[in-house]
Amino acid sequence: MEADNRQIYGVLAEFRNPKELVDAAESVKNSGYSDFDTYAPFPIHGMEKAMGVKKSPLGWIVLSGALIGMVGALALMVWVMGYEYPMNISGKPFINIPIYVPITFELTVLLAAFAATFGMIGLNKLPRFNNPLFNVERFEKASDDGFFVCIEASDDLFAEEKAEKLFRSNGATHIETVYDSE
Repeated sequence: MEADNRQIYGVLAEFRNPKELVDAAESVKNSGYSDFDTYAPFPIHGMEKAMGVKKSPLGWIVLSGALIGMVGALALMVWVMGYEYPMNISGKPFINIPIYVPITFELTVLLAAFAATFGMIGLNKLPRFNNPLFNVERFEKASDDGFFVCIEASDDLFAEEKAEKLFRSNGATHIETVYDSE
């Protein structure tokens, strides 16, 4: 009765082996679902293709951070040393690109590292302190010998009965509705 008052997080299904998991993921993708994930104790070759996972935009985020660091460092040093506060040091030109290389390199690496860190946190929607799947007792097997697929209720096509029927037709050994813990 308590479960009726809680909100559904998704439907979780367990499969016997990696082959069945890949087949189930492909079937879920082909059924039109987009908010689903698979869980296995080790990486499975071909899972990204079966799930239809797109290439991560993290590389572009890191490149943007690096370019901002490089251009920002160069622009600041040229502006300060060449125009705003020019100093004659040993008769060298005010705008001397070779002496700017170490600082430009350091800021390029620093902002690329910040972009990688915060981009990864943002793309993974972190921090998330609790996942409702952790409340499922069988899900502890996901790090040992369990192979799971979860269709989340946030998917536009989600219907509990329809998801269970899809998992049953793919040979799931156990199907369970997962509720939000709040």
